[in-house]
Amino acid sequence: MRTIVGVVAGVIVVGAAFVIGRLSAQEGVASCRFCPSTYIPRSEIEQYIALGRAQPSLIDQQMRALDIGKAQVEVALVHRTKLDAPTARSVATHDKVSEVYYIISGSGTNRTGPDVVDSQRRPADDRAVRLLNGPGANATDIRNAAEHELRAGDVIVIPAGTGHQFTKIDDHITYLMVRIDPDKVVPLMSEADSRTYLEASRR
Repeated sequence: MRTIVGVVAGVIVVGAAFVIGRLSAQEGVASCRFCPSTYIPRSEIEQYIALGRAQPSLIDQQMRALDIGKAQVEVALVHRTKLDAPTARSVATHDKVSEVYYIISGSGTNRTGPDVVDSQRRPADDRAVRLLNGPGANATDIRNAAEHELRAGDVIVIPAGTGHQFTKIDDHITYLMVRIDPDKVVPLMSEADSRTYLEASRR
């Protein structure tokens, strides 16, 4: 009798521990415990905008890459100059990283869609692969693409794997980009790293 009671008690204890553990994982326990917030002042963003205007070849500049527990979030500043027609193989896809654009200024036409044509992998040493949005590819076209006329104040969300391409930019387009990186494929970038980058870019 005692043996049976002991077994039952043991099962109850183990079961209760399992249930409590499950509840703790679901409620009241942050996925990023004791993680600090991150502040990027307007003055720093304006430095990136000025740098993008002065050096158009930079285009996409990461400002932060942050570990938030179960994922990373990256914040970038993108400045693109006038575009009359899309360049060859300019449809981009990213395997792991989703992107959210908030348009700060300017306007342009962007096409998106998951069904891309003639996709070719980006090399592993490509700057975008290493530092910005991880492994991905470039393609020649998008079948059944959605077309978006983007202007200041607009937001567009581009999931990982969805092709995207600017086909026209009226004068320029500048946007804040938030990247969602659940597989943590992009190297971290701190405020100190940002200062170092800005200082080196001015030389």
